Amino acid sequence: MRARRGRFVLIGVDWGTTSLRAYLIGDDGWPVDRVEGRQGLLNVTDGDFEGVLQRAVSGWLADAPAGTPILLSGMVGSRQGWVEAPYVSVPATAAALAANCAEIATSSMGRVRIVPGVLLDDAASGRADVMRGEETEIMGALAALGLSDGTFVLPGTHSKWVTVSAGVITDFSTYMTGEIFAAMRDHTILSRMMKSEGDDAAAYADGVGTGLALSGPGELLSALFGVRVRGLLGRLSEASSASFLSGLLIGAEIASAAAGRAEVVIVAAPGLAERYRSALATAGIANRLAPPDTAAQGLARIAAQLP
Repeated sequence: MRARRGRFVLIGVDWGTTSLRAYLIGDDGWPVDRVEGRQGLLNVTDGDFEGVLQRAVSGWLADAPAGTPILLSGMVGSRQGWVEAPYVSVPATAAALAANCAEIATSSMGRVRIVPGVLLDDAASGRADVMRGEETEIMGALAALGLSDGTFVLPGTHSKWVTVSAGVITDFSTYMTGEIFAAMRDHTILSRMMKSEGDDAAAYADGVGTGLALSGPGELLSALFGVRVRGLLGRLSEASSASFLSGLLIGAEIASAAAGRAEVVIVAAPGLAERYRSALATAGIANRLAPPDTAAQGLARIAAQLP
């Protein structure tokens, strides 16, 4: 953590399904202190969101200037969260996110606001998608890297691919890559051959190459069964099969989402970021990593435009 300096202008919280990350944010947009815990939505007892938040940030409240904003993002604003923050439709700006925050009057912390998610609903094409929390990370990545345009990937259980133009979120797509991997590994016939959690870089690279070479969406379904066939033929060991499956799914994701892209910015924790970085390099696509704490930077950028 950086040494404290400057004014503390914001308490920001990235609050998801399984974890909570609270930041004390300085006037330069970077966090100067943080609290992390497992008090995600699934671990909030009896809907006591206010109590969980108050305990997480109580150490800062006494020192923070009066009226310091408290701004939350993530699944805490979902239908299953504290208060539902309605979606903002694309094209979505930081100003639109700030203007549409949900507000909660608390007894212990004053006014708390929650950043809305973003909705894509294109009747002409039939495409529809949502994200909640990633929009804040995107705004933070733009600020941290000094960008106004680009393609961004936020890997995870549900990977998001986001297009930004002139600082505006204009398009995005979700890929259930992480969830499909977990389901295939743990709950299908493939689970019988995946007895190891080890990481095999060569098998992963082989899987990426196989996924990138798929020529149509239906081919992935065949390639998934091909993981079992490789095992039966002795071409893929139990220790390597999970790595191959991971590479296959990520390669297929990139083949679809990154087609025609010159560069992709990766917003992820180091281990997962490196998986996508190597896969993008195999695909011949330039890439770079966003720095840590993009959620804090995004919260600061949105807070600066609160009405």
